[in-house]
Amino acid sequence: MVTSDVAARFARSATERDTAVLSTAEFHRWWARRCEVDQFQVTPIPFAELDGWHFEAASGNLAHDSGRFFTIEGLRCQGDAGREWTQPIINQPEIGILGIVAKEFDGVLHFLMQAKMEPGNVNRLQLSPTVQATRSNYMRVHQGSRTRFLEYFLEAKRGHVLVDVLQSEQGVYFWRKRNRNMVVEVTEDVPEHEDFCWLTLHQLLDLLKVDNLVNMDARTVMACMALSFPPDRPPAPTPFQEALLRSYDPAYGGVHTPTEIISWFNERKAVSDWRAHRIPLRDVAQWARTADEIADADLSRFRIMAVRVGAGNREVTRWSQPLLAPCHDGLAAFFTRNIGGVLHLLVQSRSEPGLLDIIEMGPTVKLPAVQDGGADREGHSVPFAAELAAMEPERIRFSALLSEEGGRFYHAQTRYQIIELDESFPLDVPPAYCWLTVHQLMDLVRHGHYLNVEARSLLACLHAVS
Repeated sequence: MVTSDVAARFARSATERDTAVLSTAEFHRWWARRCEVDQFQVTPIPFAELDGWHFEAASGNLAHDSGRFFTIEGLRCQGDAGREWTQPIINQPEIGILGIVAKEFDGVLHFLMQAKMEPGNVNRLQLSPTVQATRSNYMRVHQGSRTRFLEYFLEAKRGHVLVDVLQSEQGVYFWRKRNRNMVVEVTEDVPEHEDFCWLTLHQLLDLLKVDNLVNMDARTVMACMALSFPPDRPPAPTPFQEALLRSYDPAYGGVHTPTEIISWFNERKAVSDWRAHRIPLRDVAQWARTADEIADADLSRFRIMAVRVGAGNREVTRWSQPLLAPCHDGLAAFFTRNIGGVLHLLVQSRSEPGLLDIIEMGPTVKLPAVQDGGADREGHSVPFAAELAAMEPERIRFSALLSEEGGRFYHAQTRYQIIELDESFPLDVPPAYCWLTVHQLMDLVRHGHYLNVEARSLLACLHAVS
């Protein structure tokens, strides 16, 4: 659990502007050098050219020869009112590590971030956690080099754990995938490396506003850093920001108590008809496999493809692997409203078949909306999607196009937005929705299986607005 002292230290790092060991201008020069020096090649290939992967004869599953890493399998899903469909799913049972090393410089926490290539990134190189590795990777199943700085997360005595929580990832694409989201503070000297740099949380939050720079794994760890601002803080420059800062403070309360929120969430799980179980990939209906891809009949959802990769700064410099390529960019938005002087967020109980409990709390609107095996790209059947489409530009408090997990997805991007509603927006909302404050979300994200991965990205983006 993040203590109030740690939350205050995170908040100081999020607000200090002039104490960074690396200025923002110096960061951008370092970043430009990394993009110039590190050369990467990612080439789509037929499945037959995959090295170390095979389609299993009995099941049709696409698996690694070692039996490790991940497999592409099938999933049979039952949605609301008993409607059923099947689809491919990524089964990656190992719990990986998404870890950031923290160290204090001049009294301010800094975070060791990595310029990391992922084969599915739209721009190849993105800012990543210190360590971003599956268990197969850091156990060196690939017979490559060791994962740099891994020792800080596996050897408890090397540092002080500030954050450690198991969090889910996209339940539309993954079967019950979880990773440890960790922040470990060290006091010893950390070896320098050209692919790593120290940044304050203020700098990281500012970089979230740049399209496709801070990767998904960094965002989810950042979301787990609870912030606690001092009660004697100066007033915020705008009414929106003042209501937002009050939303961080438990003293201001919310329209719902913590018990009421948990009761609402449990009720949503109890009344859900959603069910899912794994099946052989060969039994997935209305999807076709060609030499180059596995895709649904109308190309509305996603496809499974294969790539060959060359990367000079990775543990293995050459490999091939499958990737999942969404057919459309995504959109995720939190609606916010000032209620009694405190900013509240409209949270959705969102069903995704690959989640451990099927339901987690998500953004107000998430598109494309996968329902009954089809992708509602425009959100015609999604509550509040029409309101979002008609939203005045001046009510958009945050908007950035950010990448999803580049190690498993190919060119997957989501437009993340935070919307300020006026007081004419009704407080009464459909049963699948609930108003929460920021401090209530931060309390929940300390535990797994409450906030889904898009909600966590948006929570990090909300910190950038404050």
